[in-house]
Amino acid sequence: MRQVAQRPRDGRIEVVEAPLPALRPGWLLVSNRYSLISVGTERSKLELGSKSLLGKARARPDLVRKVADKARAEGVRSALSAARERLDTLAPLGYSCAGVVLSVGRGVDGIAPGDRVACAGGGWANHAEVVAVPRNLVAQVPEPVALDAAAYATVGAIAVHAVRQAEATLGENVGVIGLGLVGQLVARVLAAAGVTAYGVDADTVAVDFAKRCGAQAFRRDDANLEAAVLAATRGVGLDAVLVCAASTSPDPLALAASLARDRATIVVVGDVPVEADRALLYEKEIQLRLSRSYGPGRYDREYEERGRDLPAGYVRWTEQRNLQAFLDLLAAGRLNVSELTTHRYPVERAEEAYAVLSGTDERAFGVLLDYHSEDPARCPPARSVPERGVSTRIGLIGAGSFARGTLLPALRAQNVDLAVVATAGGLSAADVATRFGFERAAASPEEILADDSINAVVIATPHAQHADLTAAALRAGKAVFVEKPLALNEAELAEVEVALAEGGPLMVGFNRRFAPLIERLVQELAGVPSLALLVRVNAGPLAEDHWLHDAELGGGRLVGEGCHFVDLLSHLAGAPIASVHCTAVPHPDRPLECSDDVVATFRFNRGSVGTLLYSGAGDARLPKERIEAFGGGMSAVLDDFRRLEVYRSAKRNVVKSSHDKGHRAEIAYFVSVLRGTAAAPEVEGYLDSTRATLALIDSLRTGQAVELA
Repeated sequence: MRQVAQRPRDGRIEVVEAPLPALRPGWLLVSNRYSLISVGTERSKLELGSKSLLGKARARPDLVRKVADKARAEGVRSALSAARERLDTLAPLGYSCAGVVLSVGRGVDGIAPGDRVACAGGGWANHAEVVAVPRNLVAQVPEPVALDAAAYATVGAIAVHAVRQAEATLGENVGVIGLGLVGQLVARVLAAAGVTAYGVDADTVAVDFAKRCGAQAFRRDDANLEAAVLAATRGVGLDAVLVCAASTSPDPLALAASLARDRATIVVVGDVPVEADRALLYEKEIQLRLSRSYGPGRYDREYEERGRDLPAGYVRWTEQRNLQAFLDLLAAGRLNVSELTTHRYPVERAEEAYAVLSGTDERAFGVLLDYHSEDPARCPPARSVPERGVSTRIGLIGAGSFARGTLLPALRAQNVDLAVVATAGGLSAADVATRFGFERAAASPEEILADDSINAVVIATPHAQHADLTAAALRAGKAVFVEKPLALNEAELAEVEVALAEGGPLMVGFNRRFAPLIERLVQELAGVPSLALLVRVNAGPLAEDHWLHDAELGGGRLVGEGCHFVDLLSHLAGAPIASVHCTAVPHPDRPLECSDDVVATFRFNRGSVGTLLYSGAGDARLPKERIEAFGGGMSAVLDDFRRLEVYRSAKRNVVKSSHDKGHRAEIAYFVSVLRGTAAAPEVEGYLDSTRATLALIDSLRTGQAVELA
């Protein structure tokens, strides 16, 4: 299928051949007929993309801070590599489209293949021939409504929610400052609600468009503007003002305050500075509100991605209900958007469509992409596979930032054959295939597993998919490298163990075993019968809605990241873990196992003991990892994989490294196993480390130590 995307480094628009997106439970696959380019939002992306690196940094200081924090925690080289990778990765565009349902995932009710729907959501309702969208961001299109009009539904829902925030009622007078696409739709929704709209814009064309729906509209530089509004409202002023402009100037908000009546409401919809004359706001006792996108449910993962609806008795107008309300207004003939469509392009001419956004000849309002020209399910043909010698043909499942920034460069350095890549979103698969030299992009993991020419699979998906994909790949006779964690629960681990009888070898991405300074530390610890070990991890905070905090998707930080250090402790002790005990700082809104702050103690076979302190509550400027080992008259300290100090017999020996955590070495070892030049890893160690990590969860819940067989 074809999909429109942007390269962040230079802002270039590309139409990419990509596999179909994956269908998930609770989601739908929709064959697009039209998608709407959001002129304001997507123009800003074009402008940001066209800036130099310095210009991007000035425009997005928040991202610069993230790079700086990463540089402090992981080194300048790692931070710059991650930043370059982000700039080079194709980004999907679009968030408002309409089409016909192709298929529905498990748990989707009330919608069937063949139904006409409107879809919403950045990253989901893309400019693509086929999109995968969660159920709560889909609304059915009533029969009288054409799909080109339905493609406006997401931007229309933004307008509907903004009007609700203003609490505008029949007979009131409401201002609309900024008459771009959102402002035009707001004016039309107000008219449909029996409210008189007063539009203001600097552009004559925008003013004329607003007048077509019955609004009283003025140019911003009209000297008679304030007097005319006051006269039209019989000396009262505007009951509410919606600021729909996008500007770096505080003027739109200042104008809104001037036009508003006593005790009016100002709703900020567009991207403007929230700055105004406090004295005027105070004198009029004005209420200032912000309108958040399409309505309640927005940015809530439980609502948007998992389909957990908000009851109408408590939240009458969710974002999905706002989508449906806009479509119902179209169906009733109370709203007309056809006059707003100024440009139409077939999807293959998307670059021309985006050029219109920054053009100066003609003002663009509604710009539609049309997908009628070809079969949406078509995929690029597979390339022929040349004859090979020793088979090292790799299939990659999942291509997130870690895979792109770490695993793929390490694989390329080993001169393996990168054969096929599959991701949940087809665009990322197509992008990775092009940038890293894969022969093709696949539409699904199953396509990779069924390919007999592929002898090894690298799995780098979200954590919840690791065990199922690992078991399936083993059953398909593939060698498997799977990123940690291997499993999120005992049932998943058991599934992998059963599959191990049918295939292998299996390697888990516990890379710290392969770090040069860990290898040196293991040598120093050799022969010490009983050790006392301490691992302190200053992991740093994550956003509250980060996927790793999701017990079902990421497993929590203890399982999702802590497993690294459980395995490392066992590796240093040179023995399996016999028992564990774990406590955590509880978080009020998350399960105990999703705490960011845990302390775990371990007893190993052969007498060693260890402690893991993992915290996400500290300052990220402190180096992330510190490992200490004691025993047999020897003490050792490893600081953040950069410096190892060993104290023995009143002497100190210092070894330094370049913050190497072993990623390249572990991939080199995996490839050596594939080529037959190295023995397969002992899989029991991976299973033991995973069992011990899962036992920590049991200990958290019971408050008791857990003995391991």
